[in-house]
Amino acid sequence: MPLALYALGAFITVIIVWNVLLRRNMGEAMLLGLLATAAFAGPRAPTALLDGVTGALDEEVLYAALAFVFMAYVVDRTGLIQKLLAILNSLFGRLRGGPALVDTAGSAVMGALSGSNSGNTAATGSFTGPWMVRNGWKPERSATVLAGNGGLGAALPPSASMVIMIGFAGSMVTTGQIYLALLAAGAYQLLWRFLVIGWFVRRDRIAPIPADSVVPLRSSVRAGGWAPAIALGALLPILVTVGPVASFLGSDEHLGASVDDISILTWIPIMISALALLVGRDRLPRTARGWFGFLADSMPRFATVGALLFFAVAASEVLDGLGLAGDIDAILNGLAVNKYVVVVLVGILIAVIAGPLSSTATLTAVGQVSLFSLVGVGVDPVLAVTAILVFASTEGASPPASGSIFVASGLTGAQPERTFAPLIGYYMLPITLIGCLIAWGVLPVFAP
Repeated sequence: MPLALYALGAFITVIIVWNVLLRRNMGEAMLLGLLATAAFAGPRAPTALLDGVTGALDEEVLYAALAFVFMAYVVDRTGLIQKLLAILNSLFGRLRGGPALVDTAGSAVMGALSGSNSGNTAATGSFTGPWMVRNGWKPERSATVLAGNGGLGAALPPSASMVIMIGFAGSMVTTGQIYLALLAAGAYQLLWRFLVIGWFVRRDRIAPIPADSVVPLRSSVRAGGWAPAIALGALLPILVTVGPVASFLGSDEHLGASVDDISILTWIPIMISALALLVGRDRLPRTARGWFGFLADSMPRFATVGALLFFAVAASEVLDGLGLAGDIDAILNGLAVNKYVVVVLVGILIAVIAGPLSSTATLTAVGQVSLFSLVGVGVDPVLAVTAILVFASTEGASPPASGSIFVASGLTGAQPERTFAPLIGYYMLPITLIGCLIAWGVLPVFAP
């Protein structure tokens, strides 16, 4: 009996019923979903619940999300966000949907560098998220765009997910084939995201800033002073972990292991917060009482995001303990239908499982059997690997447990649950369809 799949269904059902139908607090819904998931362990339910809670405490994304909430608070309170927004408005303010377009393009660049969905959401959204809200975008819409664009971290090469799948494929594919094929697949995803933003701009009637209210670039840069320097907080962790600088540092016998342990998801908010406190020190409190008030004012921002993400991650740990990966394996191995149906089923299963798990964890668990299932029904190995990577890249847009959703919500002040349906409709399902079209050979990819 696929116990873990039933538990996953119960987790999602409880959340939908409690929050959407009964209109109760999302924190309550997540907690009840966690309890319902643990109940499937039977007599071991208390142990499973305890393991889930303790496992969640070890998850990096939990602390990173909270760090991003504090980072957004510091950048706002020090007044730096206003200075940065003034510069960005001078550059792109006259374009309709300018902040969202910048986030999409920036996510493509950052995603190719970092290979991390949550890290990608954080690196670009740190600036574009607040900018979108200030330019008239609703917080939930802004968070939807940020989280939806976060998937470009796994959609574009190179990424840890790509390495995992190349390893599973062995001699069936080459690294060059997958790199180019995934690059083409990422271009399709990027095009789709630009189309979505165009639709949002039209639907929400997002207007460009009036030309007479846009400050000339020279003036805004002069007024901004050192404010743009906080962007180094996002760039430095990437530079020392990816590319030639990372290779140089990694070759050192003393620094090599340390460089490998650097996490951009953790260090980006730390670096940006530190630089913001330094650059914006003239706006900081001068007394102990002032600092107490400064920190106390930040506490409400942690409550919602922290609780929701903690319960979501704990539920993911419980599902893993119940054998979710094994249940998925059993289903995929038992498929005996034509190529088109198998591709759809594999796509849906991977997209669903990427919600409570990360794309990397998902592919580690079910990537190999998914590949063999697709190849077994006649899908070209290069197309199969590429499609699977596209399916897994829905992680950022897969509610309710995606770290990207909570990072984006923390940056924009949105209610995470209000992004769930738009993320599914505008990102998760269309991206899954893109993966299916690639596997079917409808959308061409370039693989020598």
